[in-house]
Amino acid sequence: MTLRVTNTLTGEKEPFEPQNPDDVLLYYCGLTVSDPPHLGHARSWVHVDVMHRWLEYLGYGVRHVENFTDVNEKIVARVGQDDLGESEAEVATTYIQQTITDMRSLNLLRAEVYPRVSEHVPEIIDLVETLVDGGYAYESNGSVYFDVTSFDGYGALSNQRLESIEAQGEPDEQAEKRHPADFALWKAGGVSPEAVRGHSKGATWERPPAGQTWDSPWGEGRPGWHIECSAMSMTHLGKTLDLHVGGRDLVFPHHENEIAQSEAATGQRFARYWLHCELFQMGEEKMSSSLGNFVTVDEAVDRWGTNVLRTFLTAGSYNSQQLYSDETISEAEERWERLERAYERCVDALDSPEARSKHEDGGLRNAVDEAREAFTEAMNDDFNTREAQSALLEIASEINRHLEGDGYEGGDNDENGNDGYDYRGLKTAVEALEELGDVLGLTFGDGEPAGNVELAGQVVELVLDVREQERESGNYERADDLRDELEGLGVEVQDTDDGPTYRLP
Repeated sequence: MTLRVTNTLTGEKEPFEPQNPDDVLLYYCGLTVSDPPHLGHARSWVHVDVMHRWLEYLGYGVRHVENFTDVNEKIVARVGQDDLGESEAEVATTYIQQTITDMRSLNLLRAEVYPRVSEHVPEIIDLVETLVDGGYAYESNGSVYFDVTSFDGYGALSNQRLESIEAQGEPDEQAEKRHPADFALWKAGGVSPEAVRGHSKGATWERPPAGQTWDSPWGEGRPGWHIECSAMSMTHLGKTLDLHVGGRDLVFPHHENEIAQSEAATGQRFARYWLHCELFQMGEEKMSSSLGNFVTVDEAVDRWGTNVLRTFLTAGSYNSQQLYSDETISEAEERWERLERAYERCVDALDSPEARSKHEDGGLRNAVDEAREAFTEAMNDDFNTREAQSALLEIASEINRHLEGDGYEGGDNDENGNDGYDYRGLKTAVEALEELGDVLGLTFGDGEPAGNVELAGQVVELVLDVREQERESGNYERADDLRDELEGLGVEVQDTDDGPTYRLP
C-alpha cells in the first residue's frame, strides 16, 4: 500500500509522491520561544517525529527542518522577567535551550537544522525586495506590506474568498495599507509599547523594551511574522517543499500568507502537501500558553516518563482532536504497561531454557505477521498512529496467549508432546515490538530513552562543582580530565564569565 496523506490545500487524501523519489523535504513550523514548551507543543512534535520515522522506515532520506522564532513581541515582553534575560536575544536563548532539552527528553529525532529568525534577516530582506520589485508588495511609512489582491488564489488553503477575509495586523497598521487584508513583510521601528504591554502577563516597566531592530532599504525595523518561515525554509530546503506541517491554528493567516509570498517570489509551488495537526484540548479549550491552561513538557516527562507520554500522544492520529485528562493519561499508562510487560515476559521466555528450537506455534507467528501488516497499513493511511498502536497491542496479546498456553507452566506442548516455547516465534515478536515500537518512538528494554533528564542534570552539576573546586585548588589537569569525561558522555560544557554551562545529549 502506498503512503497517502490528507492535503489541507485540496481537502483530499492523496498518494504521497515527493519531488525526488529518494528524499523528502519536510518543514515544520516551530515554536515562538516566549514560554516553556507544553504538551500541546509536544503533541505536534511527536507526530512530526513519527512522520519522520515512518518516512525513513519506508526508505526515504528525510531532510527535516524546524525553526525557532526568536524575534517576536511576546519574547520582548519577557525581557527582565524571572531571570530570563536582559534582551530579546537572551530571553529567546533561554527558552531555546529549554525547548531542546524537552525535545531530547521526548526521544525526538534531531532535525537536520533548527534555523532562527535572527540569523536569517539578510535572506528575509532579500525576499522582501524581490516581492517589492515584482509588484507584489509596497512600502508605506518605512514598513512593507504584501498586496493580497496581486496574488491569484489567495485564500485557497483556508478556503476563503478575498472579499470575506478580515483585516490583518495591528489597528495602527490599517491606515498604512491599501487593502485591510494586506499583511506586513517588514515593520518600521521596534515593537510598540502597546504590543509589549499586551503580552506582559502583569509585568510593568518604566519604559517597555522595544526589541532588536535591523537596517534595511526601508529603514530600521523588524521582519514580519509570515515572511520568516518562507525565508528560512527556502534557505535550507529550496523553493518547493514536499511536506509542510504545522498546527491547525496556523492555516490562516500564517500558512496562507506563506504560500502567497513564497509563490509570488519564486513563481513555483511552495509546498506539495500541507499537513495540519489538530489542537490539543484541555477541557473545553485548546491547551495554550496564552490561555495559561497547560502542562509543561518537563513536568509531564518527570511525572509520567517518555514512553507513557508517547503512548498517550500517539493514541490519536495527528489530524484528530485529543483530550488531555486524568482518565486519558491513565489509559495510556495501562497501554504502555501492557506493551512493556508483554515485551519483558517475551524476552525472559526467549532467554530461558524452555525456548525450544523445534517447538512451533503457528498462531504466534501468524499473529505477528498480521500485526506487522496492520501496522504498515495504518501508517500508510495518513500516519494513523491510533491503529498502528492497536497493532502493537495485538502482538502483546498474542505473546501473552503463547506464554499462558497449555503444557509447560506457561508454555505450549508441541506436536510431539514436548513442553516449551516457540523460540523463533518469540524472537519474531520481540523484533516486531522493537522495530515497530521505534516508529512510534517507544523504547523497550533498558528503560526510558532519554533517562531522567532532571537527575542527569543534577549529576552533571555535581561534577561541574567538583571541577570548579579542582580549578580553585590549582588542579587544572584534573579539572580538564573531568570536563573531558563529561564531553565523552556527550555533555557539552562551555565556560562563561558567570560560570560553566552545559547541554545534555
